[in-house]
Amino acid sequence: MFEALTGTGLAASAGLNAYIPLLTMGLLARYTDAIDLPSGWSWLANGWTLTILAILFAIEVVADKVPVVDHVNDVVQTVVRPTAGGLAFGAGSASQTVTVSDPGSFFSSHQWIPVAAGVLIALCVHGVKAAARPVVNVTTAGFGAPVASTAEDIGSITMSVLAILLPILVLFGLAAMVWVTVWVFRRRKRRREAKLATVETRRLFG
Repeated sequence: MFEALTGTGLAASAGLNAYIPLLTMGLLARYTDAIDLPSGWSWLANGWTLTILAILFAIEVVADKVPVVDHVNDVVQTVVRPTAGGLAFGAGSASQTVTVSDPGSFFSSHQWIPVAAGVLIALCVHGVKAAARPVVNVTTAGFGAPVASTAEDIGSITMSVLAILLPILVLFGLAAMVWVTVWVFRRRKRRREAKLATVETRRLFG
């Protein structure tokens, strides 16, 4: 169970920011004993890998906080975030942590399953993020973009750390994401209905 929660939390984190969960695992594996990456994923703790991830993270942090640019970034990240989610789920669920002592037992026969699961989870979270950002930009005239982006970065970092150290708390993070998803789609529905009502009013009285 903890293996699945660790992988799920890291994949969901990648849906918000592709590089945070990979950086978190790599840094913790390189400088602490909090996570022991399996041999096939040890490249995440390599110095060059961490440097490249840090540069990509810095670029996304800036791009995601500028209205219009954030939308272009979300389009590009449609491929990157699910890929990162697959890597994060695969590496995280196969790692030994303070709560997971036998990671190989969970996905022992079908090693592709965690990667596929991570791709789907990250894609879903990314889809909600991409759908929510235009709503935030329109309702705040663009001023909400950096605030929303910063909140997403903090959420991604928190989810990544919890997934590794206290995976049971990932359930609360997932519940919060479900609530946000419902809010986004309700808000989009209200905006669409209001727009249709405006068009109909203009047609009748214009």
